[in-house]
Amino acid sequence: MHIDIKSSGLDLTDSLKQYIEVRMNSLERQLSRYSPESLRIEFEVARTTKHHRHGEVFYAEANLILLGKTLRATQEATDIRTAVDKTKDILQREIEKYKERQEQR
Repeated sequence: MHIDIKSSGLDLTDSLKQYIEVRMNSLERQLSRYSPESLRIEFEVARTTKHHRHGEVFYAEANLILLGKTLRATQEATDIRTAVDKTKDILQREIEKYKERQEQR
């Protein structure tokens, strides 16, 4: 699986990049029926605002490109790692829905 990570408004540190890669690579188990070369995730992390420190300040978005189909998940949170985790959970549910629809066909 190929993971493209983009950041806007915050520094993409090595530890954050590694954290995102570990979380997204955990989805490979659900996608084992597809070849890893055909899977690509475009992941973006961002700071939504610079003028305050309260509320949901960090944003994470993941787009999983899977055989011509795009599964998308977005989340905002007060901590960047929490936003990444919640985005992964949403994407996991989207994968399950996609697989169920494929099995029904």
